[in-house]
Amino acid sequence: MKLPTDIAARLVKQWHQTSLRRERLLSAEAWPIEFAIGKPSANMFSEQPGKVRRHLEHWQAVNIGDVEWQPVKYRSAAEPVEMPVRWLLRNPSQWIAAAADKVVEGEFKTLENLVVQVNPLYRELLITERGLWRNKPTDEVIAAAQLADSLAPGCAQGRPLRLMAGLAVDTKFMERHARLVMRLLDMRYAGEASEQGLENFLGASNDKEHWLLVLDLDGKLLPFRRMRLTSRQLASAVLPGSCLLVVENEQCEHLLPPVPDTLAVLGAGLDLDWLANPAFQHKKLAYWGDLDSWGLLMLSNARKCAPHLVPLLMNEEIFNQLAEGSAVVEPVSAQPVTPAALNSEEARLYETLIKAPRGRLEQEYLPAEMVERAVHHWACLFG
Repeated sequence: MKLPTDIAARLVKQWHQTSLRRERLLSAEAWPIEFAIGKPSANMFSEQPGKVRRHLEHWQAVNIGDVEWQPVKYRSAAEPVEMPVRWLLRNPSQWIAAAADKVVEGEFKTLENLVVQVNPLYRELLITERGLWRNKPTDEVIAAAQLADSLAPGCAQGRPLRLMAGLAVDTKFMERHARLVMRLLDMRYAGEASEQGLENFLGASNDKEHWLLVLDLDGKLLPFRRMRLTSRQLASAVLPGSCLLVVENEQCEHLLPPVPDTLAVLGAGLDLDWLANPAFQHKKLAYWGDLDSWGLLMLSNARKCAPHLVPLLMNEEIFNQLAEGSAVVEPVSAQPVTPAALNSEEARLYETLIKAPRGRLEQEYLPAEMVERAVHHWACLFG
């Protein structure tokens, strides 16, 4: 036998359960919700009439949702007694009102304010990850959402984020809300902002160092086979070896074969400006990325810095060969306009991929033998 306050405590706990909160705030099918109240036992009815009377009074006072009453027979009563047996709540507003908790009510009101003023694409994120906006002024959260709407990959063009013109935010805004903006951008670009880091994704200068993995494919060029260098260090470093292979994702390390006189740099993402290092202009350069719009955008950006680089495993033939068993949906394309530095064949491939129902072939799923042949062919051809 439960009082309204007992169920209210349960409703508060449910608000703090992410999956329930998301389902109830986003899906009409989650409603109504109902809670069994329970009935007084025969002994309680006969021996504790005051407690039973107070129980009935509490439920008679409830004016939120619908309390279902049923006649219940007791031996000690001449006639069936109407008892509350079930409490139905029909929408989120009733849930919050029934919970009767100031914290829950405050968070719900904040979310109500946010969801009507931000891009609908962000609603699930804001409902799921309350830590992104709790303890922040609501107007700044809305401003962060508007800012995220205006940003695009590479839009900073090397400027610090705090100094980007036209954003209508103060210089400390990004410092206060960087994680929020990054997660909002993840909603637009399928997690790419978090995967690459906010500054790298936007092409902004980064006060925090971006550490890239450098592999010695020769085995004798560096003190260790695996090292970490920052993109800032790579922009001015004089590296040994005549060949340099740039690989989009670190997860492909296991696919790279031994190659004489060659280093590989993995995990740069969109952070590719270091390729303009004058010391690299006389090296044999190759770029290998995912066969999707993002990989081709990165190829274009890499070519702007080093026009002589050679793409590996990034052509229509490879895609067609492997697409049936390995291609997946690309949730969000990098950009609607074909990247400027792609050649005509690459541009056609880009346009094909952004229109394809499954236009993404991730490089780490390419057969190891195919990767080995391509890398060795490049090294032998240009070595």
